[in-house]
Parts: sequence; structure tokens; C-alpha cells
Amino acid sequence: MLLKDGKEENMSQFAANLKKLPGVSHLAAIELRDTEGNVMAVVENRLGSQGSVAVYNHLAQTYGAITPEAARKGLELYGEHTEDARLNPGKHPNIDRLIQLVESGQTLRIKHVFAF
Repeated sequence: MLLKDGKEENMSQFAANLKKLPGVSHLAAIELRDTEGNVMAVVENRLGSQGSVAVYNHLAQTYGAITPEAARKGLELYGEHTEDARLNPGKHPNIDRLIQLVESGQTLRIKHVFAF
């Protein structure tokens, strides 16, 4: 993106993708549940994981759940962070989870936890 002074702003692919997703300020967290309804993970809407809440929320709205197909799209949305996650397992647990869903063929359901 070009700024007024002619300098180029370096925006990551992930940051650019986040700007296109619906806002999540109304959410305190997202619970990820298996097919039996057990909570497998909670992604809190706080500094460091706000982008993940936005990605997971968008995937749930678009696909109805985090299916393998949705997980593939999520990996695209994470942009440059997906490659970093592949090179450094454990560094990006929310991306690692999507990689695992693609590989296993499993689906996770989402339960929104609303902020008050």
C-alpha cells in the first residue's frame, strides 16, 4: 500500500486479511468443541489472540464449523504465519490446530462466548 508521502507501507498478508474479516469486539472468547460437545480449546479475545478469534469466527460463519475445508481456508488467512507455524510446531497453537484438522479430517464446532 502506498502512503501519501510516496513511501510503501509494509503490511503483512495476515494483517491485510484481518481487515477484511468481521469485527469480534462483541466476543470474549470462542470455544472449540468436538462432535460430542467437549471443549477442546478456548481462544480468548485478548492481545495476541484477537486475530485468531477473528479468523475462527469468520470460518464458523462461512462454513458452519471448522471443517477440514474451513481449516484450509484458515491457513490461507493466516498468511505468512502459516509457514512459520509449519517450521516451528508449537509456536502458533491456533494455526497448529488448523493443520491438525486438515490432516485428520476432523471437524470442530464453535461456541461463541459473548462479552458483557
